[in-house]
Amino acid sequence: MPPLKGIRVIDFGRFIAGPYCGMLLADLGADVIRVDRRGGSEDRNVGPVAAGGEGGLYLSLNRNKRGITLDPAHPDAAAIVRRLIGTADIVIANLPIEVMRKMGIDYDSLRAIRPEIILVMISAFGPDGPYAQRVGFDAVAQAMSGAMSLTGFKGPPVRSVVPFEDYGTGLHAAFGAMAALYQRQQTGQGQMVDASLLATGVTFMQALLAERHVTGVDRRQAGNAGFWSAPSNAYPVRDGWIVAAVIGDPMFRRWTRLMGRDDLRNDPRLKDDQSRADHRDLIDGPMTEWTRARSCAEAMQALEAARIPCGPVNSLDQVLADPQVRARELLQYVPYPGAAKEVPLANTPVRLSATPGGIHHRAPELGEHTSEVLGELGFSEQEIEEFGQRGVV
Repeated sequence: MPPLKGIRVIDFGRFIAGPYCGMLLADLGADVIRVDRRGGSEDRNVGPVAAGGEGGLYLSLNRNKRGITLDPAHPDAAAIVRRLIGTADIVIANLPIEVMRKMGIDYDSLRAIRPEIILVMISAFGPDGPYAQRVGFDAVAQAMSGAMSLTGFKGPPVRSVVPFEDYGTGLHAAFGAMAALYQRQQTGQGQMVDASLLATGVTFMQALLAERHVTGVDRRQAGNAGFWSAPSNAYPVRDGWIVAAVIGDPMFRRWTRLMGRDDLRNDPRLKDDQSRADHRDLIDGPMTEWTRARSCAEAMQALEAARIPCGPVNSLDQVLADPQVRARELLQYVPYPGAAKEVPLANTPVRLSATPGGIHHRAPELGEHTSEVLGELGFSEQEIEEFGQRGVV
C-alpha cells in the first residue's frame, strides 16, 4: 500500500514550488486535488506541448493529481472551500497572504474549520519580516541569495537555467509536511509549515556565506571551475565537453599518475585542495591539453579507470537517449490528450524499496474531476450543475 494512502491534500499551488510539493506527496499515494481557476491557472501553459496549451511543467508537476476548477472570488465558492478543507489533511498554498485570507485558506481560517489541519505555506520571503508582502520568483531568490553573483564567467550575473530555488523549496515543503504529519500522529495537533524561496537560497549558499563572513575571502565568478579544489572544471574533448572533479589527496595522486605529471604531485604550491584551487592554472592547463587529444569516450574511460568523477556535457537529446536514464526509468513516457507524442515525465525521484511511489496517471485536464470531487463532498448533481451555471466552478 502506498505510504500516504488515505491522506488528502488540497493543492492551491502555482508554478513550481507548491505543485512540486504536492507532486511528491501524490507520487507516494496521497489524494491530491489541484484547484484551478475556472479559465485555467497561469502555470498550465508554460512551454506548451499539448493542443490545449498545457506545458511540460504542468504535466510533470501535476501528474497523479485530480483537478477541479473554482472561482474563489465568487460568493458561493466559500461553501465549497469549507467542505474541501473539512476533508483535508494538508493544504498547500503559494499565494500572497492577503489572497489566502480572502479565499479563507490562511492558517487561522483553516484551523477554525479543521483544527488538525496542516497548512504548507510557500512564499518568496516568508510570512514576516520587512519583505513579507513582496512577491518573487525563483530568479529573485537566486539573485538575493548571492548565487547569481557567483554564477557564470566574469561579467554580468547569471541565472541558472534550472530553477533550483523553486524545486528546493518544494522539497523542503514536502519534508516539512511529512514531519508535521508525523507530529500530528503523535499529538493530534496540526500546524503551519513555512517554506520560502529566500530561505532555500540562503541554505544552499551557506558554505560560501560562512567562508565570506569568517575568513573574509571575496569570491568572484569563476565559470565552471570549483572554488575549493582542482582540477574541477569543464574541459574540451575532440567531440564536445566533459566535466571532471578531483577532491582530496588520494584522488589528486591518481590524477597526476593519469596525466604522467609527478612534478605536480610534489609541487608545494599544490599541497592541498584549497591551494590547488588557488593555483588552478597549473592544473587546468595540463588537463585541457590531455582532454583535447581525446574523444569524450576515450577521456571518460581513462578517468573512470582512475576513479575520478566525470561525465559528458549532454545535450537534451543525449539525456533522453542516455542508457542509465533508460535503465533506471528516470523518465516515464505518459500520453496526454492533444500531445503529438507521449510526454517524458521525471519519475519519482526517491525510491522506497517496500512501498515505492510512481506515476499512476496523467495530469488532469482543466476541471476534469470537478463533478467527481464535489459529489464526494456531498453536493447533489443539481447543486453541481447550478454551480457551473453561476460561474462558481
